[in-house]
Amino acid sequence: MAIDDFFRARLDQMIDLRHPLAVLAGRLPWSQIEAALAPAFERKNRPGPVVEIDDLFGSTQVIAGAGVSAAGRPRLPMRLMVSLLYLKHAFNLSDEELVARWSENVVWQYFSGQEYYTPKLPCDATQIGRFRTAIGEAGVEVLLKATIDTAVQSKAVTPKEFERVIVDTTVQEKAIAHPVDSRLLEIARGKVAQAAKRVGITLKQTFAKEGKVLRRKAGGYAHARQFRRLRRAVKRQRTILGIVLREIRRKLTTATMECAASLDRLNTLLERAERIHKQQPKDKNKLYALHAPEVECIGKEKARKPYEFGVKVSITVTHKQGLIVGAKTFPGNPYDGHILHEQLAQTNILLEGSSAKSKQVMVDLGFRGANVDNPNVEIIHRGKYKSLTRQQRRWLKRRQAVEPAIGHLKSDHQMDRCWLQGKLGDALHAVLCAAGYNLRWLLRAMVRLGLKAAFLRLLLIQLVNPIRSKLITVDVNTRHAKTILAAG
Repeated sequence: MAIDDFFRARLDQMIDLRHPLAVLAGRLPWSQIEAALAPAFERKNRPGPVVEIDDLFGSTQVIAGAGVSAAGRPRLPMRLMVSLLYLKHAFNLSDEELVARWSENVVWQYFSGQEYYTPKLPCDATQIGRFRTAIGEAGVEVLLKATIDTAVQSKAVTPKEFERVIVDTTVQEKAIAHPVDSRLLEIARGKVAQAAKRVGITLKQTFAKEGKVLRRKAGGYAHARQFRRLRRAVKRQRTILGIVLREIRRKLTTATMECAASLDRLNTLLERAERIHKQQPKDKNKLYALHAPEVECIGKEKARKPYEFGVKVSITVTHKQGLIVGAKTFPGNPYDGHILHEQLAQTNILLEGSSAKSKQVMVDLGFRGANVDNPNVEIIHRGKYKSLTRQQRRWLKRRQAVEPAIGHLKSDHQMDRCWLQGKLGDALHAVLCAAGYNLRWLLRAMVRLGLKAAFLRLLLIQLVNPIRSKLITVDVNTRHAKTILAAG
């Protein structure tokens, strides 16, 4: 076996190059992905300070330290980081599990563009999150678009299939606990008192001991369905939170300004704690988590889960093959019919490489009334069933095909719970989950296309062999006849 490096073996000689992931490594447009993401990592020009120097002609002012800095550690290969994001969401792994398995899996290393087997970790697990934040929402959409373009170039899906899509919405839940009032009030009191201590504010009483007792009592009263006692405990928690907030507001002018970041954090926590202190069970625009103010309460009429706490996500899949061609978050829990225009706009941007646009959209009854905002799109739902043609009714029967796609996104690709921070984290997570789903879809397509090619090869051999045997028989008979004639 020829080895370029005596001490290391090449990956392409260690693995089966017919493995679906190895085949997909040669089909994804890595150069286009790197060119699209490179501007996010360019070194920026920095303004330097103006200093005075003395020379032969007197004192002059010059700019020191300006320009593009070349300092810092060289960045990791772009293909490596992109492949780690793909593999993370395709195989439902945490960042720590991902880098550990990558160091052991030679096929994953080949997919990441490595030439030789590397037994060490590709990077620190925290670098994956920093890379994801650096590329932003536009960058992760580039990763999703690359999977769609690969499906077209591999002929796993035809561009004509993109003209008919299915759109549906789901809830991407946030990593928060169930927002009961007693827990929110106790956490707000504890966090505000802790932040006040960091900026040098000494409170007369933090109610730490009483707050702990009240939280335990509220949980016991709720479990025993003793709601009158529960209301009394929650009322006392609200009272002590108000006492702590008012004392901090009075002493805020005496806070030490040594750390501006700590003071900013205290002001943010005070604003959110006051919202929790004032909100009532029937209010709108409530705060459901102190660390995640973007969380919304969304009801999807599920018997087992009446309310979900997170953000609304719209998913677009192709009507026939089920490839995801759009995934977008919509903060604020808007009406489904009002978001269809933005969702189709994102879908058409992702489909630019295939020169196709969505013309027919299959939706449920939640999208009624969206015809005005989408004049060039044929919206089909069962609300106007009598006016549909026979072909449109047949198309509509497949609208439910989006439901298993959403189920796989949640169970196999991490959309069931978002751990990323803020609205940007919600948007990044939704698109990356869709990219991971498409990668698994492409792996199955590679197997399907490979088996199809093998089957056609066998069929061709079976068709050619009888014809070949007949030709050989005719040729032998002809030679025998010529021999007889020559002898005669």
